[in-house]
Amino acid sequence: MTDWLLRQVRPLGGDVVDIRIVGGVIAEIGPSLPEGDCSVYEGGSSLVALPGLVDLHTHLREPGREDAETVETGTRAAALGGYTAVHAMANTTPVADVAGVVEQVWRLGRDAGWCDVAPVGAVTVGLGGEHLAELGAMAESIARVRVFSDDGKCVSDPVLMRRALEYVKAFDGVIAQHAQDPRLTEGAQMNEGVVSARLGLAGWPAVAEEAIIARDCLLAAHVGSRLHVCHLSTAGSVEIIRAAKAKGWDVTAEVTPHHLVLTEDLAATYDPTYKVNPPLRTAADVEALRDALADGTIDVVATDHAPHPVEDKETDWTAAAFGMTGLETALGIVAETMVATGRLDWAGVADRMSIAAARIGRLADHGRPIAVGEPANLTLIDPDAAWTVDRAQLASRSTNTPYAGRSLPARVVATFLRGRPTVLDGKPA
Repeated sequence: MTDWLLRQVRPLGGDVVDIRIVGGVIAEIGPSLPEGDCSVYEGGSSLVALPGLVDLHTHLREPGREDAETVETGTRAAALGGYTAVHAMANTTPVADVAGVVEQVWRLGRDAGWCDVAPVGAVTVGLGGEHLAELGAMAESIARVRVFSDDGKCVSDPVLMRRALEYVKAFDGVIAQHAQDPRLTEGAQMNEGVVSARLGLAGWPAVAEEAIIARDCLLAAHVGSRLHVCHLSTAGSVEIIRAAKAKGWDVTAEVTPHHLVLTEDLAATYDPTYKVNPPLRTAADVEALRDALADGTIDVVATDHAPHPVEDKETDWTAAAFGMTGLETALGIVAETMVATGRLDWAGVADRMSIAAARIGRLADHGRPIAVGEPANLTLIDPDAAWTVDRAQLASRSTNTPYAGRSLPARVVATFLRGRPTVLDGKPA
């Protein structure tokens, strides 16, 4: 393994230092360190060093939908976005509901080498919502699954949800709920409101999300288990999470970059790029989500990276698949909506995009302080370098980004996974 000296970088946006990496570990931090036998990366005093980003919510599609994404292409995109670890969601084909499938995904991530892949196990068999999956077997597998979710579908049966919450307590697991009451959203296409009525698209009411979150917070408190709420999208959901935390309940929540910046008004284009689950909401919801991320009510920014082949998105709105890509653009959106607006500093970004996600997902080697003796999982960004999103230049196998042609701040220039560069000068290493 090559040792590295990172010259003139600013951990969490603070003072300029050099960082020496030896054997995959941060060995020394200080001003003007001698070069020694290390390879040198000349960062420059404008670069900010963050702990490697961690995504709690990534769809890598493999096995089964390699036409949309593979573990290799998805994790390469993640590395270019500054990520050193991602949690791969369970809605693959076959579903990741047994030890064999999660181990396959884990091995594919290890072999690709772009970032660590932590498989998420399904809560129910085949995402069918009827019988619990093999949660214990997945937890004891080499993948050591700690996050379980039927994402894409809601665990709508309260008895089944209670049993899942009780079961994962034995190994400190967490149930990550896709909060969507299926009866209230049958045939829904976009946020329910004035815009959906004008466009003639079936509405998706905020209460369909909020009712499930409220129920599950109560269930988690009742059984004393951990609940994580996926992709919060409404101001009402924020208030429920805030109330649950005020009571000391073990509840965490995430928001996606697209829910921090895009609104329901984009549906007026009838461009299915903007069709996503949960749907884009109102400008007031966006402001509430930003405020909640800033004050810590929302713990994590998670991408919900959802790649789809062209034929599944470039079709009639009602027939198009839900979802957007997001791994390569997440940091730029957070920089635009949270840092540039003064809501978060770079230490706050590190917490919301790395530290908290690693803690919730129980990834011991990620989200660590930039300190001597810690694993060298690092991301270097240039906060002053704007870049334009170009579909043709993205590493993901799918191109369904909502940001094509948009200029974003905060370009990732280097990513290090246990001291090994996966990205240098903004390109795969």
